[in-house]
Formats: sequence, structure tokens, C-alpha cells
Amino acid sequence: MAAESMVQSGKTSPVIRQLEGALSRIGVTGAHKQIIALVLIGVLFDAFEQNTIGVSGPMLKASWGLTGADIGLLNTITFGSAAIGRLLSGILGDRYGRRVMLTFNLLLFTIGSLACALAPNFAALAIARGIVGFGIGGEISTAVTMLSEFCSPKFRGTAAGLVNVGAGGFGNFLAPAFGLLIFTIFPGEDGWRWLFAALALPALLVVFYRRFVPETPRFLASQGRIAEANKVLSILESGTLRPKNLVVREYLKDDQAQEAPAKDSWKELFRAPYLGRTIPVAIAILMSYGAQLSVLTLMPIIFVSMGYTLQGSLLYSMIIQSGSVLGAIAASMFGYYFPRKKVLTVGAIFACLAAVSIATLGTNIYLVLMFGAIFQFFVLLLNTSIWIYAPELFPTRIRAFGVAFILATGSAAGSFVPTISGALFDNYGMIGVFGLAAAMYAVFAVCIQMGPETYGMSMEDLTQPAEVETPEASTLQAQARA
Repeated sequence: MAAESMVQSGKTSPVIRQLEGALSRIGVTGAHKQIIALVLIGVLFDAFEQNTIGVSGPMLKASWGLTGADIGLLNTITFGSAAIGRLLSGILGDRYGRRVMLTFNLLLFTIGSLACALAPNFAALAIARGIVGFGIGGEISTAVTMLSEFCSPKFRGTAAGLVNVGAGGFGNFLAPAFGLLIFTIFPGEDGWRWLFAALALPALLVVFYRRFVPETPRFLASQGRIAEANKVLSILESGTLRPKNLVVREYLKDDQAQEAPAKDSWKELFRAPYLGRTIPVAIAILMSYGAQLSVLTLMPIIFVSMGYTLQGSLLYSMIIQSGSVLGAIAASMFGYYFPRKKVLTVGAIFACLAAVSIATLGTNIYLVLMFGAIFQFFVLLLNTSIWIYAPELFPTRIRAFGVAFILATGSAAGSFVPTISGALFDNYGMIGVFGLAAAMYAVFAVCIQMGPETYGMSMEDLTQPAEVETPEASTLQAQARA
């Protein structure tokens, strides 16, 4: 039995019951789809940015005479600052709102990209990568939190999962193609500068975020801003983010408002019952991210060691990455229909088996590609499902920080696990790399058993189902029918 079942989060307030009922009745509208589309465009470019050092690495080495260690350091700086950026964005997002942080992180990401494009030397580029990392880390964790709070209990898993469809799925898969496109349009030794400059284009999204994307109704309700929450709910129900002649309905009652949470409420994350949720899930995502990033980093080298050219190794790496797209999409679909722990447990077992298969049965390129694509399918299935699971573990007052803490653990894994995998590859070859990956997914499967099940439960109190009929809900339904 999970330890979580022995403790309660506290009673769900009447206003939260009203809110969850309202979101369930509103369902998925055109306004939701517009919000999701705007957010996904941003995280797609985030994924492109995370891959730029790998894509532009050969040009940087040729232009500035960098070593492989220098290129690795740039990635370490990016992922390390992304972890810090997520933590800070989580604390600030719980205090000032999700919309504010989404816009701020996008601006930070854009400034960093432009600084990379104009960097005169390696030191300046390293500083710019730190700025980029802060923006990337904060934006993705904020996006996951934001989409889960806009949607009904039934659809929130799919909405949060779509973030990783754009980032980990299509983003990682298309990043090399995006780099090749830019290098074709802007040939020459400065092609890498144009690549970074192109990644500043998402700055245009700031205009749309500020004008169209509202604050989430859950955050507004948690701050006692009931009138604003009712307006956002009415916008969602209207089907468009720019409705004409909007009629604001009273979904939530002012007399049910809660006091705004304390400024240091983020400290609750490190007390029961939330600490018992956070630690095992954070360890699980460290295992999954560490294994994934190790494989992504080393696969081109592995293919070269098998006798293939650099161009061929990149092509084969893209073939394997096709499994990532399908895995992220599958996780988003599963988020609508299946319990979180069941998906995470089964996915971890199959990821472990796929890693073992590559290590023991990958005797030719066709088997490596097949098992590699299967491995990536389950890796992204797991990572996306974690993104779905994490926002449901915490109440609104600490949700942004809770999600950021868990995802930051994954980012931190990218700064040291690939180094361990590289040493194993040098000594034991492909068996060492995928043997470690298999062991990490075994640990993942064990850790995930320690968390609570969140599917269909209230985001404020995991002891209560999300959809419960209330007198207020019946009244609103009668009004709607009338």
C-alpha cells in the first residue's frame, strides 16, 4: 500500500467543488484549443533550442576550435540553469500567477537566443546559454501547470500531455530538420548564428500571450479573485479567447472565497503529505530523464562506432526518435482513459525490456533501429505521463513549485548521467549504456508505486473524486437548460 493512502490533504473547499463542477460542464471548447495551440508553439521552439548545441556543435568546433568537452559544458550549463529556472518560476508562479511567468520565461528565452547569436566568444556563449536555460526550464514547467488548470478533470491529463507532444515528441524529432533548413537558407561558417537568431522568433508569441491567454481559473480562485475566475470560466465556455458581448456567469460564489495562500506556502512541499509524493516521483523522473538524455547524446557515437558515417548516424538517430513522437501522443491519449500509476508502471517495465533487448539482441542495424524506436516510444510515454501526473499531486497553492521541483530533478539528471553513460560506453560499449538504462527504469517502476493514484481525483484533495454533484452544480445546470 502506498504511504500516501494513510494521510489526507485536507478538505476540499466549496468554491473548489464549484470550480471542478464548472470545468466538467464546460468541457473542451474552442477557447481551450486556442490556448493549447499557443502554448504548444512556444514549447516546440523550446525543444528546438535544447537541441541547438548538438545540431550546431560541428560548426562551433570548426569556427572556434572547441573541444568535445567544451560542447558538453554548454549543454551542462543549459540543463543546469533550466533546473534552477524551473524552481524559481515555480515559486514565483504560485505567488504571481501562471500567465505572468509564461510570458516572462518566453522573453528570457528570446533574449538568451539573441545573445547566443551575437556571442563574440565562448565565454559569452556560455553565459547566453545560462539565460536560455532559465527561460526554457521555467516555460515548460509553467506550461504543464497552466494547461492542467484550465481543463476539466477528465481532459486535464491529455492537455498536460500535449506539452510533451510538442516538446519531447515533435520538438526533438524535428530539431535536426529545423537546423538543416536554417543551414541551407544561410550557408557558411556563421550558419549557427542564424540558427540561434531564428529561435528568437517566439518573442512574437508574447503579444498573443498577453492579449489572449488569461490566468487560470484555479489560480484566481485560490487567490480569492472570484469575479475574475468567473470571467475566465465564461470565456472558456464561449468557445473563443476574444468573445464579443461576453456574458459573465456566476459559476463561483463570492461568499465562498478562500483567503489567499501565504507567501511561503511553497515550504509545504517539504512537509507531509506532499514530501511523500514528491521524493519518489522526483527520483523516478531523474531515472527516466537520465536514461533518455544519455541515449540521445550517445546514439550518434554508437552508430559511428558501428562503422557508419556521421550523416548516416544522424539519419538513424532520427529514425529512432520517431518512436518519441508516437510515445508522447499515446501518453496524451492514455491520460484521458487510464490511471496514471498503471501507465507509468507498465511503461517502465517495457522500457526496461527494450533497453535489455538493444544491449543483448542489437546485433545488426535493423534490430538496433527497431528496438531503439520501441525504447524511445516507452521513454516518451513515461516522461509525458510524468508531466500529466505531477500537476495532480499538489494543490493549487503549491502546484507550480511542485511541478517545477519534479521537472527540475529531471533537468539536473541531464548534467551528470550522460557523463556516467559515456564512461560505461568507453569501457563496455553499447551493453554498458543500455544496461544502465535498464537498471534506471527498474528503479523507476519501484519508485512510482510509492505515490498516490490521481486519476479522476480532485486536484485539491486526493481523497475526494473530482466530479461530485453539488447543489450549486444542479442550479447552474438548470439555468443552462432554461
